[in-house]
Amino acid sequence: MTKQLILDGKSLTSLDVYKVSHAKKGEYELVLSKDSIKKVLKSNEYVIGKSKSDEAIYGINTGFGALSSMKIEEENLEQLQLNLIRSHCTGVGPNFDRETTRAIMLLRANCLISGYSGVSISAINLLLDFINEDVNPLVPKKGSVGASGDLAPLAHVALCLIGEGQVIYNGKEISSKFALHEIKKEAITLGPKDGLALINGTAVMAALGCVGIHRAINIAKIADIAGALTLDGVQGTSVAFSRRISELKPHKGQLNVCDNLAVLLKGSEIIESHEDCGKVQDPYSLRCIPQVHGASRMTIDHFKTLLDVEINSVTDNPLVFPDEDLIISGGNFHGEAMALGMDYMTMGLSEFGNISERRIEKMMNPTFSDLPPFLIEKSGLNSGLMIAHVTAAALASENKALCTPASVDSIPTSTDKEDHVSMGVTSGRMLIELIDNLYYILAIEFLCSSQALDFQRPKKTSKALENVHALIRKHVPKITQDRVFQPDINNIESLLRSGELVAAAEEETGELF
Repeated sequence: MTKQLILDGKSLTSLDVYKVSHAKKGEYELVLSKDSIKKVLKSNEYVIGKSKSDEAIYGINTGFGALSSMKIEEENLEQLQLNLIRSHCTGVGPNFDRETTRAIMLLRANCLISGYSGVSISAINLLLDFINEDVNPLVPKKGSVGASGDLAPLAHVALCLIGEGQVIYNGKEISSKFALHEIKKEAITLGPKDGLALINGTAVMAALGCVGIHRAINIAKIADIAGALTLDGVQGTSVAFSRRISELKPHKGQLNVCDNLAVLLKGSEIIESHEDCGKVQDPYSLRCIPQVHGASRMTIDHFKTLLDVEINSVTDNPLVFPDEDLIISGGNFHGEAMALGMDYMTMGLSEFGNISERRIEKMMNPTFSDLPPFLIEKSGLNSGLMIAHVTAAALASENKALCTPASVDSIPTSTDKEDHVSMGVTSGRMLIELIDNLYYILAIEFLCSSQALDFQRPKKTSKALENVHALIRKHVPKITQDRVFQPDINNIESLLRSGELVAAAEEETGELF
């Protein structure tokens, strides 16, 4: 059944963006609210009137950037907007995936319908048609500095709206002109501010943020499940997870992790079997899971606060206020809030991988775990999971490099007119790449901890974690001798991405924080 999402420019959520971007064709229908249509028509009519005046108005009848002092004659205004889009299509490198491209188009449309851009209603409608019909422009990932808007990538989207450029439609790369014919729509004719309005804004970095944050929320749950399963795999103690401890340092994230661990480990026979053993304290990678995972969760919460504002903001330039007869140039296209927020969250997420890699090492090491070296019987003849740990270490190290904040750099462009920029798209690309690595690191931890748990038999862990173990064993058999482990890692990674593994735990615990 098709779900209808009504856009009004002020009530879109990052979860809406995530769901629409990942939806199959026909799952969602995007429509404009009646009030937003009125606002768009009013501001567009105002801009058309202004374009016919003798007044020089940036982006409407002048050049752009460092060429803003050059007045353009009325008969050349459509060509001005066409030239803008064509000349700004300078993106390079691989293209964004389908999900990110759909998020970009949705966010651009949601910004423009607020009625402060002067854009034509036909441009917005065609953006929604592309989403509804699953027509996805090819948008290169590289080429935005994150201010003056995400100009280059957004220009590649706009190029397809005018019937130029390439798209993916029905799984094939075709010309946008042919795709428009297939969906029975017309390419737009650019009005006096359409080109600039379509490409001047933070839609690309915000799209990366929307995709990244909901993957990050999933990662946070996965990390707690991974830590709990590893704890039982090495016969660690849950004493350090007492809520009495965390209530004396009551950060929200720490308390949430503490509560998750309590329900995940509830009823574990393994924990009950060694309550009176000689171990007093576990290593930090186990003992401090609430403190570390909790702090990482707080970076997600912080960025979500920023993102909720950004995706319902008007981020182009100049802005149109028809009721006040004003067109004002400003800087809402600057992506500093997104860049700083994503850089911060990237650092926080990296810690999930850092501490996971340390837990993996503890399972490899028989002097701590009392398990066979590298979790394999007849070690020596068999190498076991030795190099799976090395892969996790490589990815954790790579993630540290991806944590170098893009936002601390700025490089002047446009003859120094645009002299401070955010690098927000770079922040977003690094965030997504780091998350991809995290899925694999955590998959390797589950590969190891499920094997460690087998060595604890016949004792069982909690019902929630037994569900997780059973799901893994459906896709990854117990390791009895060396084999090619790459398929095992990939199978578990798929369970993490799909949400199946979290769902298996939540069947018993209810929804985790």
